[in-house]
Amino acid sequence: MNPLKPSEVVEELDKYIIGQDNAKRSVAIALRNRWRRQQVPEELRDEIAPKNIILIGPTGVGKTEIARRLSRLTDSPFSKVEASKFTEVGYVGRDVESMVRDLLELTINTLKSREQEAVKDKAWQAAEERMLDLLLPKSGKPVNPRTEDTKEVQFELVTSANEESSSTREKLRDMLRRGKLNNRFVDLDVADRSGPMVEIFSNVGMEEMGINFKDMLGGVFPKATKRRKVKVPEAMEILAQEEAHGLVDMDKVVKQAIKKVEQAGIIFLDEIDKIAGRNSAQGPDVSREGVQRDLLPIVEGSTVTTKYGPVKTDHILFVASGAFHTVKPSDLIPELQGRFPIRVELDALGKKEFVRILTEPKNALLLQYIALLKTEGVDVAFEDDAVETIARIAEEVNNRTENIGARRLQTIMERLLEDILFEAPDLPRQRIVISKDEVESKLKDIKDDEDLSRYIL
Repeated sequence: MNPLKPSEVVEELDKYIIGQDNAKRSVAIALRNRWRRQQVPEELRDEIAPKNIILIGPTGVGKTEIARRLSRLTDSPFSKVEASKFTEVGYVGRDVESMVRDLLELTINTLKSREQEAVKDKAWQAAEERMLDLLLPKSGKPVNPRTEDTKEVQFELVTSANEESSSTREKLRDMLRRGKLNNRFVDLDVADRSGPMVEIFSNVGMEEMGINFKDMLGGVFPKATKRRKVKVPEAMEILAQEEAHGLVDMDKVVKQAIKKVEQAGIIFLDEIDKIAGRNSAQGPDVSREGVQRDLLPIVEGSTVTTKYGPVKTDHILFVASGAFHTVKPSDLIPELQGRFPIRVELDALGKKEFVRILTEPKNALLLQYIALLKTEGVDVAFEDDAVETIARIAEEVNNRTENIGARRLQTIMERLLEDILFEAPDLPRQRIVISKDEVESKLKDIKDDEDLSRYIL
């Protein structure tokens, strides 16, 4: 685990997220505590529980972005789920354990991709040998030249056919590496992905049984292959992928993934306020409380059965978030509240923050649009007054309609640049400067008409 200091974590988050200093400090401390836990004596290590966090604030203020950037900083397994999609076991919906299974699946795929990248050179060499076997039959003579080959290639093939087998192979290898066989077609057997599919339907899904029926029944049907005629470069890619897959030790990958999830996993539970009830004894609140009680053992620490083996959730960090407009964190059941000891309230965003969001971060919204239009040869610039006006309009619309935070800037920018984005391919190479007057004239009617802005912005 990367031992970043809390101040370094905050510094990195500042590059992408404006404001929200309290939230950044809290997650930075939680992250450092995970590293500290790895340094304590082993007998005490398992006793130290992660300090789970609830981020409280309206939508669009940076809650999800903080958690996502945190996982990238530390290369931690990360999964975002909406708490509202879970339902109490027995009702239609997904069971809560599926979020741990999804996190493990994502981690295995990531580690597998890295392992395949690490053996890329070996895989390519093996693919090259297989390609030479396809091009060079057992007789030792190259296959008959196709019309796609150039006269030079045809001459080299005919010449090499009269030489020793090993020499012929090396000549073909040299031609392959120089790209002289790129127009040649070869017959290749590839896996047929359109085979029979078995789906199991149940009201709570087969996940609970810990059985993967597709894997179990996969051996019933023979692995279908089909012969395709492909050009040499495409065939090399297919063969290299097959070789890379064979070179990766999947047992080792799964073992590493389970350890990584257990020790460094982060699960972001969005919209947790949607499953908070008001202590009523009937109606939908009963189901919401059921979801909370199903979540409790996962957050508290339990063992989840997956098709790769058991996964312990004792040290997975849970970051929950919610707007909490109509309910309070205290409306969650007491046991679940106790598992989220850190509560952080995020600040609503105003004009000042919007100006900074548009211009300061590494992935600032203005920089994105400037880069997009530059691909068409159109150079767009924004005057300072124009940026201020965009921020002011975003704040006004948020105050009068739904407050969706920084996401309002995206809707306004799309509306403002709609014509330029549409016409850019046909415009001559030029520089376009967006002024304050242009912003106001473009958005005036929509901004002033509250009903219209409610639907358009």
